[in-house]
Amino acid sequence: MRPPTPTRIPHRLSPESRIPVPWARAASLTALCAVLLLVAVSVGWAPLLSVDRSIATALHGSARADPGFTQVNRVLSDWVWDPWTMRALVVSAVVVLLRRGESLAALWVAAASLLGSAVQQALKALVGRPRPVWADPVDSAHYAAFPSGHAMTAAVTCGLLLWLLARAGTGTGPRRTAALLAVVSVLGVGFTRLYLGLHWFSDVLAGWLLGACLVTVAAGSYERLAAHRGPWNPEGNVRP
Repeated sequence: MRPPTPTRIPHRLSPESRIPVPWARAASLTALCAVLLLVAVSVGWAPLLSVDRSIATALHGSARADPGFTQVNRVLSDWVWDPWTMRALVVSAVVVLLRRGESLAALWVAAASLLGSAVQQALKALVGRPRPVWADPVDSAHYAAFPSGHAMTAAVTCGLLLWLLARAGTGTGPRRTAALLAVVSVLGVGFTRLYLGLHWFSDVLAGWLLGACLVTVAAGSYERLAAHRGPWNPEGNVRP
């Protein structure tokens, strides 16, 4: 019996279409929210700064009162959810994609991760927002505060990995588990940065929004390109 003839995924988007609508809407919404937040921080909008100070003061007081829990947050922030840990996950995903012959997807994921790092560093330099200053700090960090690099890197990494799992047709159970771990990681790293007194809440929120925006742009643009290009499917099946 002859093996099935390799098939290319058919064109699923009209020639005039751009990024698929759901991705485009998500990207537009997150980008708009991120821009509004950037403007509010840049002009020193009083209500936002008041919320930032209130949250920072409350959490710093808690961190000073509970050294044990503070140390747990330092381990989570500096090791478990550190940006370099997140980048290592991206590298692992890229290696897997290359071994599966999905060079375009590997390139896309690597480029999205690198772009996220570049965007966060550019915004830090552009905005130049000081980090919270305490007379009795429990931790320290370098560079400017806005946006949170930890929060943005976690959002980009987890978002990209979830997208890859969906593309691979992973079962519902593993995908739900991965989604739960991703939510815990993204929210958790944001909390650790606030609890350790290293960021304002709006820094963390900006990192989440920018990360989500980057993921939706990367995923949506890839889906459009793949639909036009007809990614190779060696098993002869049309992917959903």
